[in-house]
Amino acid sequence: MTLLQIKQSLRSMMNGPLSQSMREKGLAYRVIFGVEWPRLMELAQEIGKDHQLAQDLWKEDIRECRLLAGLVQPVETFYPEIADIWVESMHYPEEAQYTVLSLFQHLPYASQKAFEWVASSDEIRQQCGFLLLARLFMRGNPLMRQSEVEYLDQASAALGAKSLAVRKAAYDSLLKYSLVGAEQEAMVDKVLRSLEDSA
Repeated sequence: MTLLQIKQSLRSMMNGPLSQSMREKGLAYRVIFGVEWPRLMELAQEIGKDHQLAQDLWKEDIRECRLLAGLVQPVETFYPEIADIWVESMHYPEEAQYTVLSLFQHLPYASQKAFEWVASSDEIRQQCGFLLLARLFMRGNPLMRQSEVEYLDQASAALGAKSLAVRKAAYDSLLKYSLVGAEQEAMVDKVLRSLEDSA
């Protein structure tokens, strides 16, 4: 499927009221078709994996093209430097959420990138990092001790961030980490209690 055919498909799925609602909530893409995530997933299955097409979709200032990009991008050709470029060019929390869900969590270097991003001063990078860690924690893997200390420090600091999206992503990641095991639950509990005490 070509980029033009994809845009035609998206136009045929357009949801006017949802598109208008997204604009009112501050999404300022050139085009918003208002297509829901399940329908984008179905379209992505029809398209199949295609590296160049994913890169072209990401460059479009169209909400649905950018969300589709993560769904059609093959993991094996998505190198760390491309991941950084994508995160750098993200505009909205929704892009971070869906790109982590569809692509970033499957990358072989996901953990490394997540730690790089949570340590950044950039809000979208931080959000991506915490969202990504939350997804990795959902697999039930504990962190090595040194990484755990670093993560808990970063998450604790992020809970005081100006950005609501960063605070929420950090908090959600802590909740997911607390489900990894009893030891992790106790550590997260300690972090949250110390924040309450200092409030």
